[in-house]
This record gives sequence, C-alpha cells and structure tokens, in this order.
Amino acid sequence: MRKNRTLILLLAISLVLIFAGSFLANRFHTSGGTVEISRIAIQTDKGTLSGLMYLPEGVSPAAPRPAIIVTHGYLNSAEMQDANAIELSRRGFVVLALDMYDHGHSKANADATGAFFSFWPTAMWDAAQYMYEQPFVAKDENGNGLIGVTGHSMGGFSSSMAVWEDEKAFAVNGYRVIAASLTMGSDYQWSSYLGLTPEVAAANSGGRVLGKLAAQFDEFFFNPDGHTGGTVMKKDYVATTSAKIFLEQEAPEKDTWYDALDGGKRIVYQPYEIHPWNHFSRASTGHTVEFYQTAFADQIDTLDPLPETDQTWRLKEWFELVALTGFLLMIVPLALLLLKLPFLSTSINELRAVPPGERHLGGSLGSLAALLFAIFIPAIFFPAIMDKQPGSDMMMGLFTSGVLLGIVGLVGLIRAKGSGIRIAALAALSAGTFLAVLTRVPTFVDVKIWSAPTVNQIAYWALISVCFSLLFMGITYLVTGEKRGLKLRDYGVTLSPATIVASLIVAILTVIIAYAVLFLVDALWLTDFRIWTFAFKTFDLGLLKKVLPYLAPFFLYFLVGGAAIFHNTNREGTRGIKGYLLAMALNAGGIAVYLVIHYGMLVLTGTAAYPAQALPSILLFSLVPTLMIAAVFTRALYKRTGNIWLPAFLNALLMTIMTVANTTVYFR
Repeated sequence: MRKNRTLILLLAISLVLIFAGSFLANRFHTSGGTVEISRIAIQTDKGTLSGLMYLPEGVSPAAPRPAIIVTHGYLNSAEMQDANAIELSRRGFVVLALDMYDHGHSKANADATGAFFSFWPTAMWDAAQYMYEQPFVAKDENGNGLIGVTGHSMGGFSSSMAVWEDEKAFAVNGYRVIAASLTMGSDYQWSSYLGLTPEVAAANSGGRVLGKLAAQFDEFFFNPDGHTGGTVMKKDYVATTSAKIFLEQEAPEKDTWYDALDGGKRIVYQPYEIHPWNHFSRASTGHTVEFYQTAFADQIDTLDPLPETDQTWRLKEWFELVALTGFLLMIVPLALLLLKLPFLSTSINELRAVPPGERHLGGSLGSLAALLFAIFIPAIFFPAIMDKQPGSDMMMGLFTSGVLLGIVGLVGLIRAKGSGIRIAALAALSAGTFLAVLTRVPTFVDVKIWSAPTVNQIAYWALISVCFSLLFMGITYLVTGEKRGLKLRDYGVTLSPATIVASLIVAILTVIIAYAVLFLVDALWLTDFRIWTFAFKTFDLGLLKKVLPYLAPFFLYFLVGGAAIFHNTNREGTRGIKGYLLAMALNAGGIAVYLVIHYGMLVLTGTAAYPAQALPSILLFSLVPTLMIAAVFTRALYKRTGNIWLPAFLNALLMTIMTVANTTVYFR
C-alpha cells in the first residue's frame, strides 16, 4: 500500500509539473496573452503547409501589420523558430512559424516528395503568397507586400528561393510580395543547383533589405573560397567571395549595414556559435529583431519596438523544460501502476539476487577493460557507421572482423565441450554474421518503408552497436559468467510468454496515456515538452505507419542494451545513483565523449576532431539525452519487474515515436 501511495504521489507531482510548466510556457509564448496563436493549414498545389500563426493584439484588416514568416532547417519543425516568433510578435509583427513540406504537421503530395530538392525550393514562396492575401498583413501604397522571410539552414535556402521567385513574379504582375529576407545558417551552396548563385541572387534583389546570419562555427556553410574536405571548422564569411558579392563590397565587415546599388540594404551577422545554436541563441535572436526593426523602420509607428536585448523567449523554453521533466517523471510510476492490473502483473518477476563474484563492478582488470571497451567502441566507429560507405577502410575492417568472428563462432559451436564456450561461440557467430551482413548489404534504402533519412542512420548505428554488445556479453560470460552459474534471467531475460505479452501491453498503454497528456497540453496551450533539439511533440496520426518499420531495429537495440545494463548494474557496488550513472554510460557514454572531443577541438583549434562529420555529430545533441533517459527507464523498471522486456518495449515505442516525429518524413 505504501508503494502504491508513493507511485500515486510521483504521478501527481509529474502532472503538476506538466500542467503548471505548460501553462506558464503558454504565458510567455503568447507574451502574457497579448498575442493570439493558432495552428493553421495552407492547401497548395504541392500539398499542405502547416504553421503557427501569431496575431498581436490590435492587428486587424483595419489595422494591418508587417508580417514575418520564419521557418526551420532540415529535420526540424516550426517550434524550432520559437525564439524569433515570440520576440517578433512581442514587437507587433504578424508572424507565421512554418513547417516545411514533409516536416512537422506539413505534407507534400505523392508526386512532390521523396527527395531533398522536393520540399524546400517552394515552401517559403507558397507561404509568402498566402500571407500576402491575408487582410491583416500590411502592403505599401503600391501594393507591395510588407513581408519578411527568415529561415534557418534549409529554411534559409527556401527564403532565398522565395525572393528569387518573387522577383520573377514582379516582372509579370508589377508588385513584390516580399520586402526583406534574413537567412540563417545558409549560403547559396544548395540553391546553386537550381540556378540561384550569389551572382543571380545579387542581380535579383529588387531593392529589398537582405541579411545573412553566418555563425563562426557553422558546421556546413560559409566555407573559405576553394575549400574542399571537412566543413566543421571556424569560418569568416565576410572574407569570402560569396559575401563580397552579397554585400557589394571589396572589404566588408561583419555586423555592418551597407547600402546596395539597387537601393536596398545589406548586412552579415557572424555570431560566435555553432549551426544548431542559431535557434537557441540570444545573440542570433537579437540580430533577427534588429534586422526587422531596421527593415521596417518606416512602419515602426504601427509596431511596438523594443531593444534587441529585451528577450523573454527563454522563459517559455525553461517552462517547457519543467513540463518535459514532469513528462519523463510520469513514465515509470504510470507503468508501475498499470502493472497492478490483474493480468498485467504477470510482467513482474522476482529480481534475482546478486550472484557470488558480482558484488563489485570490474572485479577483474579484464572485465573492467571489456566494460570500458563496450562503452567506447560504438563511438570509435561512429563516423564510419554514420557515413555508411561500404568501401571505406573502417567499414572494410568491420566487415572483415565480422567474417572472422563468424568463423570463430561457428568453429567454437562445432568443437565446444562446455556450455560456456558454446554460449560465447553463439554470441560470436551471431554478432559476426550480423556485422558482416550490415556492412556489406544495403540497408534502409527503400524510402517507401524507411521514410525518415536521418532515423535510418541512427537505426543503422544502433544495429551495429547490438553486434558489439552481443560480442562483449559473450566474452564476459566465457571469462566469468559460466563459473558463476549465470542464466538468461541473470541478464533480465525470461522466456515466459505471459511476461512478454503483459510487458508489451503495459508499454503500449503507457505510451498511449503519455502521448494523450501531450496532445491535451497542445490542445490547451499549443506548447509541448522540449529543450533545444530534444523534444516530445505532437504529430498527425498518419505518422504512426511511418514509425512501425523502425520499431524492430530499435526494440532489438534496447533489448540487448537492456540486458547489458541489467547484468552490469545489478550489483551491490552499483546501488543507487551509481547504478543509474553506469547505465547511462553504457548507453551513451561513448558518444557523449565523442561529442565533447569533437566540439572541444573545434573551439580550441578551429577544426573539429572529425571535420567531415557535420550532420551526424549534430544528431547526437538529441540522441545522447534520448539514450541516457532510456537507460534510466531501463534500470528503474527492471529493479521493479525483474526483467528487461517492459523497458525494452517501452523505450522502443516512446523513443522511436519521438525521434520520427521530430524529423523529416517522406509521405507518399
């Protein structure tokens, strides 16, 4: 009874954090209730564009205001532009925070999707035309729209393309839709493939106010003239030919306004930050505010200008973090309360006692070395795995290792005389065969099934990590496990069908209830649970069919990883917080160290440890906390259920849905 009261108390605390945090996040999202926010859907010939519309108090067809459209980069959604949307709407601008096609709540038509060039070239232009038609968006005396377009990364490409499309339309209809554009974290590298080079952009600026925000440590763009190779290094964009063409200056300086030959104005901002920090940066947000208050200085009397340093958006983020904390805190007590139901209680097994010889972690130097190697090996091979180039030296090395392991395992099975050798040989055969196949046979290539490109990379890394985990568990069993009499249940595995089915049902119910709370919060306040790049957000239910294929690889990852956590943390020497820290290290310690070294070298030397690993390294900013949280769930649940089935099912469902919902998904 006391345990039930504790679980109910934890559940109550989590709900208070969720609803109090979300309510307060909404207050700062709406600038104290002075900005009305609603989710809209725009039907176009290419699909459906979704977005959050911000209407400041007092705006109406009789009192129209300048409008700014802000949008995200590849793999993100409209919420990543919260900072700009909040600060611009606080100052009286109408704002549309846009989900580009195949991102967030937006979808492209079947004939307009499935490739990188399918969703960004026209998304911003489609949204700009929609905003131009809205009666509450201001126009000048000549019918030109007073609209600004700002996008981060891929959204920046889309913004540049929108200006070009607008200028071509102007030659036909005699008015311009877009008056200003600030791109963030993007140059003309990708738009050049569609004909929009720096020279073409400069010739088609049409007297607009234009700006670029080029972070000094941007992982992708703003590279020196003629540079080849890795791009994760320090940059000075104003020193490049591209910036000189854009600013129409021979020796331009950063953060300096220049008058353009066509009557417009230009500026390049260079904040001291990395690419993904652009949308969580006070500096970048301040530059955006300064840019648009300058661009629309003639309309300033219709706005509510504030200093660029006057920013409240982070308070919204902090309160969403409070709600996120409550959401995560809710998961374990919710699952454990569901286990109280009659049939579902069969998920609970007795937690085995700590066997002799396992009372301390790293009882021998060999087992400690194996443990450390198991933690760091996924990070050592991370760059090669994420590149997924079968012909590379490291991938060939992995393939060769897999073949040799398979041979050793097969011979061991044939000639083994003891159960320990047979089990170790089976682990080597399984790991080796799986590794050889993964490194030579194309995987995750059918976009109709595997519709989320970056999730494919993560799933591929996860499966190869499974190979390493199987191998090292087999080795440690051979060295120490057999003489201790370890069985499957000593790794948290029971083969009882009732336990497995009950665990699956509890996991499904837990995830459904948790997401029901999230959708309720979204319906009430249009907020979600997030901090920077890590977020649980709502989605259209059609996304679930895109999630299904990924459940199998991630379930396998969390099952095998859960067995490793169970075996290595169910010891007297890892009681309490030490066990949780070790569990997190097993799941994410190696890649967390990789991340620190990679970016530490970038800041200290000007070149990252792995300069060719731009996008894969950025993915780790959300993958590391995801795996750490999954490790906490695994340990907390196995301590109370005696097995790893429930946490494996739960983590696979919860984390896969979260990951797919936060990235681009090709709908067909």
